Amino acid sequence: MDETVAEFIRRTILKIPMTEMMTILKAWDFLSENQLQTINFRKRKESLAQDLVLLCAENCVSLNDAALLDIIYTQFHRHQKLWDVFQMAKEPGEDIDLSDMEQFKSSFKKILQRALKNVTVTFRDAEENAVWIRIAWGTQYKKPNQYKPSYVLYYSQTPYAFISSSRLRSNIPLLGQALTIASKHHQIVKMDLRSRYLDSLKAIVFKQYNQLETKFKSDLNRGILAEREEPLRCLVKFSSPHLLEALKSLAPAGIADAPLSPLLTCIPSKGMNYFKIKDK
Repeated sequence: MDETVAEFIRRTILKIPMTEMMTILKAWDFLSENQLQTINFRKRKESLAQDLVLLCAENCVSLNDAALLDIIYTQFHRHQKLWDVFQMAKEPGEDIDLSDMEQFKSSFKKILQRALKNVTVTFRDAEENAVWIRIAWGTQYKKPNQYKPSYVLYYSQTPYAFISSSRLRSNIPLLGQALTIASKHHQIVKMDLRSRYLDSLKAIVFKQYNQLETKFKSDLNRGILAEREEPLRCLVKFSSPHLLEALKSLAPAGIADAPLSPLLTCIPSKGMNYFKIKDK
């Protein structure tokens, strides 16, 4: 096994919390059940990582296999990344091209490899006709840096791609070009939509949010607070997978005196969650 691949796997394993180790390794599906049973998960993590690297060597692990493990770790910890949403568009009047996912993958990889000599591209299929893409960037003279990759979540037959923010911003135009051509679109633009919570971004662009119902009750079992005659002053903490939709419902429900600012209420419809406010 190549030493760089061994080190890549070792570093990835060291990042995985022990409570998630078996779950992630099983999701990886590279080591057999019998091999996993030989591992002593009570060892120090450094020693455990070395044992796992040796088992991977027995199975002739490749760089692509190691990259898949990294993708799975990232899927479990996607909130550690900052995600931007990009929207693609076709020419006016152009019909939707129902290209399949395998065709998209092949085209995407070829575009990057033709433009950049040293680049590794790894795919992992996900639910709902989606694919996770991991791109490790190199240069014409340097091998890809496996520790500063870009991640993309792309849903086929949609114009949206979710891209992790990266220090290597100079590669974003090439990445956008590969996505646009491979998905058979005409152009791509970055939306004013950014968050660490990937599921919330997906809910906004795919309009998967629903109105939530919230009832406030007093501590003295006197029913809901809407029936209270005296005004109540309190600090309220809101928690919801779709918090904005919940907040929008406060005024119509009679819980809040005034509706939210349009800057907040326009987030689902306009696909924006950060703004630049300037004086007139």
